[in-house]
This record gives sequence, structure tokens and C-alpha cells, in this order.
Amino acid sequence: MGVIVLGVLEYSSIAIGIKALDEMVKVAQINIIAARTICPGKYLIVFSGDVASVEYSFKKGYETGKNCIVDSLFLPMIHQDVIPAIGNVVNTDTWDSIGIIETTSVVSGIDAADKAVKAGGVKIIEIRLAVGFGGKSYVKMMGSLDAVEAAMEAGTVSAKAKDRLCMETIIPQPHKEIKPFFFVKGGSNSG
Repeated sequence: MGVIVLGVLEYSSIAIGIKALDEMVKVAQINIIAARTICPGKYLIVFSGDVASVEYSFKKGYETGKNCIVDSLFLPMIHQDVIPAIGNVVNTDTWDSIGIIETTSVVSGIDAADKAVKAGGVKIIEIRLAVGFGGKSYVKMMGSLDAVEAAMEAGTVSAKAKDRLCMETIIPQPHKEIKPFFFVKGGSNSG
């Protein structure tokens, strides 16, 4: 198996997003991680595969919806911990410092997670994908305080540069009472 590459396209039009998805899978064999509507009335496509396939599909999806692109990401050599956390909670026995990066696009959230984990020493717990909160995304990570601080700094650079950073916070010594809420998808245990 070759290098895993990630592509993400976020469209302002649901119709164009679905059309782009069809065009993208016709041009190359890719693994669709997520393809769905997200708030507020946008369409998201997250996909992976080998370099050539993702590149061809990314270009086709971008070309198909170029006037409706909200944000996009072509990420060769994605960190192995990012894909399992996209839209999922990754459990860990560790309970340490918490870092949270909140962005105004899904693409920026995924990019922030990749850069944060590549800075080293943190575990990506969840990358939440803009469902139910106005198109925002957030990344939850955990590690030693020094590692979380370095990861947060690395993870927020692109979002700040694109004016996509909504908020960032570090919780140095999280209380054990929040643990059951932290490891629940979406941050609540109401289902």
C-alpha cells in the first residue's frame, strides 16, 4: 500500500457538491470517508487514496464546483491518527491536558488536526464535522501540557492565516468529572 493522501472539498451548494462527488468517483478510484450535507446548507466530501487518484479526483471536484468552493484541502502524507478521528471519537486511557481548536470550516479543522498531531506528543480525540452547529468544526486533542501547547500553536497557523480560526483553548488539568462528556461524540452524552 502506498502513501495515503487526503482530499477535502467543502461546497456552498448541496447540488453542486453531489454533482462533484459523482464526477470525482468517475475519474479515479478513491475511498469516500464522508459525503454529506453539513450546516448551514453546505456539502462536504472527504476522501482518501493513493496520490494520483486523490489528485485527479480533487482537481475534478474543484473544477466542477469552483464557484461554490468554501474551503479545500489536498493533504499528501496525512498523519495516520487523523483519518480515524474524522467524525469519530478515539478513546484513550490517558487523561491529561486538553486542547481544542474551533474553526469556521471543516477543511480548516482537519488541517489543524494534521498539523497539531505532526507537532508531536498529542493524541487526536475527535474531529467534529460541522453537523448541528452552524458549519463550524472542532478538534479535540490530549497530551502533556507542553505537547498540547506546541500542537495548538502548530495547528492554528493555517486557520489563522485563512481567517478560519474561531476559538482555541487549553485545559491544563481537566477535572475527572468532565471525562465522560469529553469522550462522547459531539461532547454530550444525550445521544
